[in-house]
Amino acid sequence: MTGRSSTLRPKTEDAVRFPIIIAASMLTGAAQADTPTLTVYTYDSFVSEWGPGPAITEAFEAACDCTLDLRGVGDGAALLAQLRLEGERTDADIVLGLDTNLMARARETGLLAEHGVDVPALDMPIGWDDPVFLPYDWGYFAFVHDRETVPEPPQSFRELIASDLDIVIQDPRSSTPGLGLLMWVEAAYDEDAPEIWAGLADRVLTVTSGWSEAYGLFTDGEADMVLSYTTSPAYHMITEENDSVAAAPFEEGHYMQIEVAAMLEGTDQPELARDFLDFMLSDAFQSVIPTTNWMYPAMLPEDGLPEAFDALIEPAQALHFDPEEADARRDAALDTWLDALSR
Repeated sequence: MTGRSSTLRPKTEDAVRFPIIIAASMLTGAAQADTPTLTVYTYDSFVSEWGPGPAITEAFEAACDCTLDLRGVGDGAALLAQLRLEGERTDADIVLGLDTNLMARARETGLLAEHGVDVPALDMPIGWDDPVFLPYDWGYFAFVHDRETVPEPPQSFRELIASDLDIVIQDPRSSTPGLGLLMWVEAAYDEDAPEIWAGLADRVLTVTSGWSEAYGLFTDGEADMVLSYTTSPAYHMITEENDSVAAAPFEEGHYMQIEVAAMLEGTDQPELARDFLDFMLSDAFQSVIPTTNWMYPAMLPEDGLPEAFDALIEPAQALHFDPEEADARRDAALDTWLDALSR
């Protein structure tokens, strides 16, 4: 009994050290508890090491005395599905990566709150006045090719159909570029959209769930062209010093995408969420977009755009549906797409 008691009894120095360790641990835990965390749901490429996420996290955390938790939950359209699945139980304080084609359905969930941000004048082709959604970048969809393998690319959907080229596109049910392609064909051809899809089906090599997978197939030489953006060649010019990648200008015009963010109604960090949305329109955020997300920023950075952006094609016509029109057309356009690709 005596031996057991002596084994359990701390040494004198331990008796002093243990309370200090416990107190320090309690202080550390309290400090961590006092540091708020803002959780942002976004798409995978945004949080990748080459995307804007790391730089934006560093800049915002330096200013907010908080932790920014950027979570990739698939491609853009998958964000809405994730929010619907989680409902009011979601961990998200902000969703970043929806676009105008998804805004109407996102609004209908009742999960989003008015941002309350004083929006400055934006550098976009269209005006903006929405109490819930704030834009952070924009661009035009395009089919991207390599000049060395496709020196004379098609100049329209009909020329693409008539070619022998293999293209990779994204699934409109999970990807905002995929949904953007549906709207592009709708805006350019309206009632003739089924005819266009019937012809395009033979050109589609594969359909991927998201943009990253599709673009990887293109850069690996698996496809002649890939659905991407008019700004994508800037990546190759700036990071690879390669000017052989280009976007094919289509005579029908190009459909515009505007990417947006919104705060959740159920957030327990409303002030911090608004601070982030306000930060999103600052130069610290916007200056990162051109060379990490490879899109046009919603507000021009103080230093302007990289020189490579001057070499990008400019669409002859900007095609765009407002959120309600895009939503009204979505289901029928998706049925047309599914019917064409299932034959």
